Amino acid sequence: MSAGPDTRMKLTREQKVEQALFRAHDLTLRNPVYARAFLAIADSLLETDCAPRDLTPEALGLRDGRASAAILAREAGVIAGLAEYAYIVTRSGAQVSVTARDGQCVRSGEEVLTAAGSRSQLLSIERFGLNLLQRMSGIATATRSLQERARKRSSTARIVATRKTPWGLLDKRAVHLGGGGTHRLGLWDAIVIKNNHLALIANREEEAAPLAIQRAWNARRESAFIEVEVRGPSAALAAAREFCRLQEQASEDYPCLLMLDNMTPQEIDQVLEALRREHLWDHVLIEASGRVDETNIEQYAAAGVDAISVGALTHSARALDLSQRISLNHV
Repeated sequence: MSAGPDTRMKLTREQKVEQALFRAHDLTLRNPVYARAFLAIADSLLETDCAPRDLTPEALGLRDGRASAAILAREAGVIAGLAEYAYIVTRSGAQVSVTARDGQCVRSGEEVLTAAGSRSQLLSIERFGLNLLQRMSGIATATRSLQERARKRSSTARIVATRKTPWGLLDKRAVHLGGGGTHRLGLWDAIVIKNNHLALIANREEEAAPLAIQRAWNARRESAFIEVEVRGPSAALAAAREFCRLQEQASEDYPCLLMLDNMTPQEIDQVLEALRREHLWDHVLIEASGRVDETNIEQYAAAGVDAISVGALTHSARALDLSQRISLNHV
């Protein structure tokens, strides 16, 4: 008996990538989960920096009073973290005027934010505020730069983050503000089967990968996507065949990803050719991962992958050069 026509709504590859890996729409301070993550970092750093007091103004005999402060970009880049900075400053009792917007490209010398409040408030928050803005802006700037490089060779390849995020969701938001994808927001929201998971299932990767996918499949409704990390063409094809088999039995169009880990662009090209030859291409999205940086990202984009994950965006972020200038005048 015929199974009848397939009535599932078909998504394009680009739509599937967006659905699975670009999930920062809730990473704002209105989201209690993100707000808690931000405040846990902010309060910890402020407490260790300021407790029990700021000794320098006391030693200088500086009386408290009103002052103003301006944050200036000392180099061009993508500004990020303004909403978070403004939240901390206003919580301390100061007033803030944001003159740029998160995700905006700024020029060297451009003013991005001004604040007015007590001198002690502005001085005590200065270093944390700059650290926050410089780190998030550095990540956003690097993300934008790599995405522009990738687009030179592919109109569809997208840059995404990894879990190498010392500041957690803040780093993910910074990547988003630079135009990149969040990938997983945490261990709780997607099933990503890595090599250490596979090692606990079978000795050979090409045997473990399809078995792992089978086990994980019934949990897909609790997960934004299922992804399996493979390091060789045999395992990639075995995983893709299993994804294909399960998708043909499913009632929904669900994002399934192969993470091609530490493969060269040439090796990836061979895997993609084999997927097309076996008519598996339409059943999987492809992520390149491992040892990707500005020197080779264009080659990975040219190979035809859907996403390129770059751990260096967050684990080795270079801060954008910003400065704070305080004066006695009100803003």
